[in-house]
Amino acid sequence: MSEAGAQTEVNLPLQQPQPAVPEARTRGRSGSLHSLQSLASTIVIAIFVITFIVQAFQIPSESMEKTLLVGDYLLVDKAHYGHARVWDWLMPYRHIQRQDIIVFRYPMNPRQHFVKRVVAVPGDHVRLIDKHVYVNGVRQDDSYATFTWAWHDKFRDNFPDGGFYGDKISARWFLQAQELLDDGELVVPDGSYFVLGDNRDDSYDSRYWGFVPQENVVGRPLVIYWSMDQSAPETIGGPPRSDKLSGLTLNVTRLFNSLRWRRMMQVPH
Repeated sequence: MSEAGAQTEVNLPLQQPQPAVPEARTRGRSGSLHSLQSLASTIVIAIFVITFIVQAFQIPSESMEKTLLVGDYLLVDKAHYGHARVWDWLMPYRHIQRQDIIVFRYPMNPRQHFVKRVVAVPGDHVRLIDKHVYVNGVRQDDSYATFTWAWHDKFRDNFPDGGFYGDKISARWFLQAQELLDDGELVVPDGSYFVLGDNRDDSYDSRYWGFVPQENVVGRPLVIYWSMDQSAPETIGGPPRSDKLSGLTLNVTRLFNSLRWRRMMQVPH
């Protein structure tokens, strides 16, 4: 047989079979990746909501009674007041108005949050006469306010006619206010708000430390989603200690009886 007609046999190296990846392990990896993606998405959405839309706050003091009580938990609408913010063209923002309740960063310590009621806006002339608010010479409706102390305080009750010598007044505010007085009234400058607590006799507010800058405003209380009487005694509404109820049952009973059900899901105004 000629060389041209000969058939050449080629021996190819045998390929070793690859071990199969168990299907369960593949599904496990895919499921773990999906779970991580879902968790990341949830975190991003939560950060977005907290940063731009809504945030939870707790009322720690009595300065807004009876509108807001110690132990009220609020959801705060952060998208309501959008003046001078980047989404003005898209969102239905509106300007802050008199009587609005706002949550803001305390100007003396921005890490703290306060909640008060706006009683005067930029350009207003404001004063207090015998605890009542007058804006531009007109007495304002303050039926929401409470007056619990019988004794008279010249600085607190007749601001600013009573002079700037009240307890806890800041030195910075003392100097600033002197330049903003006009015929016994305080003139609110641009980009600022004068706020008071509804508990007019027991509120650390603009009378003591000055105006709230627009950029410090966080938002408005949207709803009271939880309310609990934190001042209630341990045994309020619960069984006496001599009862043989378990500690868990006793604690649940106390918690249940300390809740202020009628306040939940109420809109503060």
